[in-house]
Amino acid sequence: MTRSCHPRARTSRTSATSPDSRGESYAAPVPAVDETIDPTSPGLAPRPRGVYDLVLALFCSLLLISNIAAVKLIQFGGDVSLGGFQVLPLVLDGGALLFPLTYVLGDVLAEVYGLRGARRAIVLGGVVSVIASATFVLVGALPSATDWGNQEAFTAVLGFVPRIVLASLLAYAVGQLLNAWVLVRLKRRTREGSLWARLLGSTIVGELADTVIFCLVAFAGIISAPAMLNYIVVGYLWKVAVEAALLPVTYRVIALVKRHEPSYRAA
Repeated sequence: MTRSCHPRARTSRTSATSPDSRGESYAAPVPAVDETIDPTSPGLAPRPRGVYDLVLALFCSLLLISNIAAVKLIQFGGDVSLGGFQVLPLVLDGGALLFPLTYVLGDVLAEVYGLRGARRAIVLGGVVSVIASATFVLVGALPSATDWGNQEAFTAVLGFVPRIVLASLLAYAVGQLLNAWVLVRLKRRTREGSLWARLLGSTIVGELADTVIFCLVAFAGIISAPAMLNYIVVGYLWKVAVEAALLPVTYRVIALVKRHEPSYRAA
């Protein structure tokens, strides 16, 4: 795919779909370079033309924003119970607004780049989350300026409780890896067809693991059992519903990425 006007740079570096050591098919996220740049020019690196890095940046950005927004709990409705199950109020955390989009992008990564490409993004997202959490804790622990009176507000919003951080990382890692694994396994059977089944099937499994792990690790012993059940059920159904509603958008994004990713080869 790499082409250059320089006579020594005409060799092809096509990164075709190939099996890895476990027989998993993936399109390596090594995009072609901008052919207008001479890769032998001193002090310059060729600019990638693929879109993996763009999807990866959006994935990590949505993850960080969701983690910060999750500090606030949102409640809808009064107190209503039915057969021992707390129907209302509906309780969600602020991260539920954007976090489902990380699964949309996770689907894009797994569908186009396979398990290896998705796993790379998941690991990087986890590393970025740890760095962000550690930075907020460190900044919160440093002495404040004498005329700055917002230390308590800063700590309340960004001083993440270690238990919440642990719950978030565990849920994220297990949920996203399951989501990618299920999608890739289904693609082996369906090839390029039945994309809707791969997207919904992987979401149903991944979001279930994510929601249950986060709620139990973060809030077990803190909120009542009925409230916990409500939190898990409402959060899970909301996330699945959002991704189902966004299926047309996900279809278009996947088609766009496949079209603009030089390394992709149809199954």
